[in-house]
Amino acid sequence: MSSSIETLVAARRSLKQSLEKSRALGSALERAGPRLDEIHQRLPSLEAAVRPIRAQKEALAAVGGHIDRAVGPAAAVLKVFDAVHGLEKSLLSDPRSDLWGYLSVLKRLEEALRFLSANCGLAIQWLEDILDYLEDNSVADDRYLSNLKKSLNSLKELQSDDELVRIDGGLLDAALDKLEIEFRRLLSENSVPLPMSSSPIAGDNDQQPCIAPSPLPGSVIQKLQLILERLTANNRLESCISIYVDVRSSNVKASLQPLELDYLDISLAEFNDVESIEDYIARWGKHLEFAVKHLFEAEFKLCGDVFEKMGADVSMGCFSKIAAQAGIIAFLQFGKTVTESKKDPIKLLKLLDIFASLNKLRLDFNRLFGGKACVEIQNTTRDLIKAVIEGACEIFWELLVQVELQRQTVPPPNGAVPRLVSFITDYCNRLLGDDYRPVLTQVLVIHRSWRQERFQERLLIDAILNIIKALELNLETWAKAYEDTTLSHLFLMNNHWHLFKHLKGTKLGELLGDAWLREHEQYKDYFSAIYMRDSWAKLPSLLSREGLILFSGGRATARDLVKKRLKAFNEAFDEMYMKQSNWFVPDRDLREKTCQSIVQTILPVYRSYMQNYGPLVEQDASASKYAKYTVQTLETMLGSLFQQKLVKYGSAKARHSNGKFNSVVTSQFCSAPTVM
Repeated sequence: MSSSIETLVAARRSLKQSLEKSRALGSALERAGPRLDEIHQRLPSLEAAVRPIRAQKEALAAVGGHIDRAVGPAAAVLKVFDAVHGLEKSLLSDPRSDLWGYLSVLKRLEEALRFLSANCGLAIQWLEDILDYLEDNSVADDRYLSNLKKSLNSLKELQSDDELVRIDGGLLDAALDKLEIEFRRLLSENSVPLPMSSSPIAGDNDQQPCIAPSPLPGSVIQKLQLILERLTANNRLESCISIYVDVRSSNVKASLQPLELDYLDISLAEFNDVESIEDYIARWGKHLEFAVKHLFEAEFKLCGDVFEKMGADVSMGCFSKIAAQAGIIAFLQFGKTVTESKKDPIKLLKLLDIFASLNKLRLDFNRLFGGKACVEIQNTTRDLIKAVIEGACEIFWELLVQVELQRQTVPPPNGAVPRLVSFITDYCNRLLGDDYRPVLTQVLVIHRSWRQERFQERLLIDAILNIIKALELNLETWAKAYEDTTLSHLFLMNNHWHLFKHLKGTKLGELLGDAWLREHEQYKDYFSAIYMRDSWAKLPSLLSREGLILFSGGRATARDLVKKRLKAFNEAFDEMYMKQSNWFVPDRDLREKTCQSIVQTILPVYRSYMQNYGPLVEQDASASKYAKYTVQTLETMLGSLFQQKLVKYGSAKARHSNGKFNSVVTSQFCSAPTVM
């Protein structure tokens, strides 16, 4: 019985324990439910993680070596990337404070980028090798391999040149932009227009070329060279050249601004003839010389200094752009406009002035603008010189024809020296003078060489002599055109005296010779004598004393005779004076001498006649009719003859030559038909 109870108690105890374990297991199961869900969710990733363990033993053993080979280059690349980011603060600062330090840091950046450019490819190759191995041996999860492929493709894109900037996040470009800004600042702050006080615009023709010193300090040039070196290494040379040309050409323009060069832009339609811009042409030669010798010379030297390490082609290319933008083409185009203007003799002298200015600067032009970069300037210069030489030769050889064409015009109605005579003599003298003869000779030599012909000095001399001969023939023709032979004689007297007096002691006079000059002096005396004989010398005979010596016919008869002769004298005098009061003797000495001869021819006879016979009529009621003039009155009237008076002559008023070429004459030259 007792054993049964013990058995029952034991069973009860066991059942109770089982119940408690069931309760504990139920609680445990209840708590394990969420964990099982979590495990269920993590099973795919756990499976992927466990997969390499399931790979073949040989594949698992080899993967370690592949990983070690790839990690080395990749770690080096990452280390350089960290170094690049460490340079960012320095390179984003202003290089002005420490240019050398800035350039040093920039070099480090360039070296780092070169390393990255060279080694990123190697790292990518090793990573691709791992990728291929993992993929071939199923050592890694597919999603992992997919993400790794995307990363490798991104790295490959960064290797291309177009995307290189993304390696450093644009740091290199930002640093280069700052260097360009510093390059412009150094140029702008140290480029100062040349002060006009040191610019000898109107120096002597023999003045030696004044080469301006380098317009930039040596320390600035050194900095510019260092910046250029870095920017050129990063393919920014063209940007530097653009900045340099912009700043320096503006500086040259500012130096030229005080010269007031607006006239360079004058168009062909803005002036009627070369004479209207004669002052501009004179200024043009001086301004061009100043620009070449003081400004472009300095810019040429500075370009050579700044771009020394870039080579001569870069330096010359930069200089040619500065010269073109600063206005050298405008200078040359102005000369070309002059060559295209209306043709007249004045233009010949101006063309010779232009040629002389260009020839004076020939060596400078060849040195400064002789490179292939200055082709436009060279072509424009050659075109200008060709137009100048051809235009000058055409006008010179046509002068004879133009003088001959004037032969058909009418002579001055007052017997003065025609404007053509004074114009041509003055003109030929200038052509033979020291200023123009060497230039004209050189122009003729060049022009004939173009035509495969030789030039001889005699050609120039003969051309001038033929022009003077044609002018003499004009005078003979014009003299015959006067209806009044007395006026014709006065005309010839005036012109022969003009040729003698105005050519004696001149280059043209030396060419014509003393015999030629004396001949014209003698002609002057000859026609002066004929003029007196055929005009004023006839008047004294009207005051004849015949029949008055002894008053043989009585006082009344004598009075009538005196009245008659005084009346005839007065009428002849009035007629002659009225006619000749409009005549003109341009030369003052000749005019005074001619008037004095007339006075000496008439007044002594008139004075004596009035002293002896004047009383016979002075008491008469009509005395003033016969004793019309006093001796003093006649002397005053005769002394006022041949003064200049403005009269109509053709389409212009007659004017005495004042040493300048008359525009009326030159317009006649222009309007006359040509035979060239």
